[in-house]
Amino acid sequence: MGMVGLLLGVVLATPGGAAELKQAPAPVKPTASAERHLTNIRQLTFGRQNAEAYFSFSGNKLIFQSTNNWMKDTFAAALKPGDLPLGCYQMYVMDLGSDTIRMVSTGVGATTCGYFFPGDRRVLYSSTHLRAPNCPPKPKRDGAYRWVLDDYDLFSVRIDGQDPQRLTNTPGYDAEATVSPNGKTIVWTSMRNGDLDIYAMDLDGTHPRRLTQEVGYDGGPFFSPDSKRIVYRAQHPSNQEELDQYKALLSQNLVEPGRLELFIMNADGSNKQQVTHNGASNFSPYFHPDGHRLIFSSNVETRNESGRPEFHLYLVNEDGSALERLTFDGQFNSFPMFSPDGKRLVWVSDRGAKERGEFNVFLADWVP
Repeated sequence: MGMVGLLLGVVLATPGGAAELKQAPAPVKPTASAERHLTNIRQLTFGRQNAEAYFSFSGNKLIFQSTNNWMKDTFAAALKPGDLPLGCYQMYVMDLGSDTIRMVSTGVGATTCGYFFPGDRRVLYSSTHLRAPNCPPKPKRDGAYRWVLDDYDLFSVRIDGQDPQRLTNTPGYDAEATVSPNGKTIVWTSMRNGDLDIYAMDLDGTHPRRLTQEVGYDGGPFFSPDSKRIVYRAQHPSNQEELDQYKALLSQNLVEPGRLELFIMNADGSNKQQVTHNGASNFSPYFHPDGHRLIFSSNVETRNESGRPEFHLYLVNEDGSALERLTFDGQFNSFPMFSPDGKRLVWVSDRGAKERGEFNVFLADWVP
């Protein structure tokens, strides 16, 4: 399920027309100053699972994925019983001025990892709809959290969901795609060469090139504001036993992402540098507007505790120093992204959730 499945699964392991949307406590209760970088917090979605909300280039729209089937009535006439997504994510675009939401995916299969193209007239996302109309099967966990590498491909569509263009056509997993701020390059994670590595290509899907070669999982890439560097998460086997286990699971299209560290590299894949060394699950990194700090989600404070882990947002220097916790409400906060002007932050949280497994999109003004 891509980036969102990777992180939501860890938390839960212990699961085109227009429509309008107007509509367990953490151990540390937030005070007026606890979340001092966030103000005017606004909840944008309500109910079920909503995740990976990312700004358009103008900052006026968001693309996000949701199991809320707001378009059920629209697709019901065209699809057979059982074809409507049941637990699958579909892709939506929200206009932040009017709060209107439009589905941009097909309504079948599963989608993940949406992102805007320059000009905000087209969007990018990964989908399994060419493989089968229903949700991909869930993996056998065998007592461990395992992430299944579903057979996604990358697609480009207009924001009305029309004019689809397929950008990848190789067997296996192609997902976790984002676009550089200068609007020239797509970067994503693929299994096309037998391992989970990061690749880059032009906006039309041409000139693919491999950026990581280390054995293990490399994924979740995002560009720096100047488009010259890429931050990503990785899990590389450190001994033969870990390597054998990784390869055995990979042969079954599975991965166990229990520990992930953050890395930065140049846009051409050179000069790789490890940022975190904490042995936690460090996810969804994104560059601070200054281009030298990272915001990310981690269970660094609960990784050694029994029970469900807590994920919160943190800020850290690119050399791994000056770690600062940003969120205190809820037990799950992740997928942060700064608006293009650096004045707002969007992220996903279970704060205020009415039931377990509910995640919503939140928007706040950023206080430097």
